[in-house]
Amino acid sequence: MSAIPDLQARLAASFKAYDIRGRVPEELDADVAYAIGRAFVELTRPKQVAVGQDVRLSSPELAAAVARGILDAGADVLDIGLCGTEQVYHATFSRNLGGGIMVTASHNPMGYNGMKLVREDAKPVSGDSGLKEIQARVAAQPEWRAPLRRGKLQSVDLKRDYVRHLLSYVQVDLLKPLTLVTNAGNGCAGPVVDALEQELPFKFIKLQQEPDGRFPHGIPNPLLPENRAVTAGAVREHHADMGLAWDGDFDRCFFFDGDGGFVEGYYLVGLLARTLLARNKGAKIVHDPRLTWSTVETVKAAGGLPVLSKTGHAFIKERMRREDAIYGGEMSAHHYFRDFRYCDSGMIPWLLVAQLISVTGKSLKQLVADQQAAFPVSGEINRVVADPDRVIAAVEARYQPAATHMDQVDGLSLEYPDWRFNLRKSNTEPILRLNVEARGDAKLMESRTAELLGLIDSVGKPRDAAHA
Repeated sequence: MSAIPDLQARLAASFKAYDIRGRVPEELDADVAYAIGRAFVELTRPKQVAVGQDVRLSSPELAAAVARGILDAGADVLDIGLCGTEQVYHATFSRNLGGGIMVTASHNPMGYNGMKLVREDAKPVSGDSGLKEIQARVAAQPEWRAPLRRGKLQSVDLKRDYVRHLLSYVQVDLLKPLTLVTNAGNGCAGPVVDALEQELPFKFIKLQQEPDGRFPHGIPNPLLPENRAVTAGAVREHHADMGLAWDGDFDRCFFFDGDGGFVEGYYLVGLLARTLLARNKGAKIVHDPRLTWSTVETVKAAGGLPVLSKTGHAFIKERMRREDAIYGGEMSAHHYFRDFRYCDSGMIPWLLVAQLISVTGKSLKQLVADQQAAFPVSGEINRVVADPDRVIAAVEARYQPAATHMDQVDGLSLEYPDWRFNLRKSNTEPILRLNVEARGDAKLMESRTAELLGLIDSVGKPRDAAHA
C-alpha cells in the first residue's frame, strides 16, 4: 500500500471513532505523536499525564515522542513503561492525574500502532469528547506556543499498586488451587500474570509468556479461530480447569472451558453480570446491541436492569457513567467495572470467574451451559464489501417487513419471535460484522446465518476478511 503524504489524509486514516490506529510511519510517526501530546495538553489542560506503551517495536519511539509533546506543552509525564492499556487507566485514576495516553495498536497487524487517550479519572477521549478537536489541532500544524515551564518526566513502576487493586475484586482465601492455562500471545499480559501468580493459589501453565514485539507466534488476537488451538490443546493436555488468552494490550480476555472449548464472550457478559448483581441487587448492567437476549434475560432474572448502549469502549464507558452501572460487557470480550472507574479490564474478569468456580464447585462449562443451549449464536462473522451502506439497506429491505422489533442504536438490529440479528459497520476497519442468535434452536440460527450471508455476498461481493 502506498504512503499517504498529506497530513490531513494521514490523520483522517488513523483517527478512529474512539482511538488512534494507523500504519507506521506512513500514517503515524514520531512527529505526529509529538503533536498529539502537545494538542492533548493544550486542549485538556492536565498537570500530569500517564504514558504507557505496548510491546510493538515502534512503541518506544512513539511513546517518547508523545511524552516530549506533553512535556513541551508544560505538563508533567508519569512514564509507566511497558504495560497494558488498563494499567494506564489505573495510573490515571489512582494517582489523580489529569490524563493518560497508552501507545498501542491492540490486535492490529504488524506495522500498525496507535493511541488510547483518557482525561482525568480515566474518562475516555473519543470522537465525541475531544478526539476530533485533537485531530484538528494536529492537522493545523500550529506554531506551538512556548510554555511558561517545561514539564518534568518521572519513570515509575506501578505494577505492585495495580496488582493490589486487582486482588481487591476477590477474596483470596476462598480461591481453590485451580490449574489455569494462560496464553499472553507474547503481548503485555505476561508480566502481570507473573505478578499475580505470587499472590494466588493457582497453578499456571504459561504459553507465549514473554513480551516480544516481533510476535513470533503471530499477532495476539484470540478472536481468530486459528489462534485458539494452542490454548485449547494445552487445556486438554494439562487437564486444566480453565484456559485464558489475551490480545496484545490485554484489555480483552478470552475464556476456554475445561474441555478446551472456546466460550463466546457473549456468555461471559451474563455470567459476570449475574455474579456482580448477587451483591448489588437492582444495579444497572450496560450491554452492546450485537447479541442481547441472553444478557437481558440473565440480568432481569438476577434482579438487575439491562441498559443498551452503542458498541465501542468509549461509548460503553460514557453510558455506564451516566447510568452509574455496576458493570458493562460486550460480546467482543471487553468487560467494564464501576470500581475500575467504568473502564475495561482483561484481568478482573478471569479473577471473578476463578472465584466463582472455587465457591460453587461448578466448572466454567457448567456455569455457561444453560445460556449456550438457550441462545445459540453464530459468532461474529466479518465481510469486506464494496458499499457497506448499500448492503445494509438491502438487508433491511428484505428482512424489516416481517420483524417484530427494529433498532438502529448501532447498525441494524432486527428481531423475530425465535431469532434476531445485528449487522453493523466496524468503527475501526472497512468491514461489515454480522451476529445472529436464536431461542434454543441452533439449526434455525445456522440456516438464518447462511441466508443472510448469501444476501450480503450477492449484494456486496465481499473479499476475505479476518475476524477482528
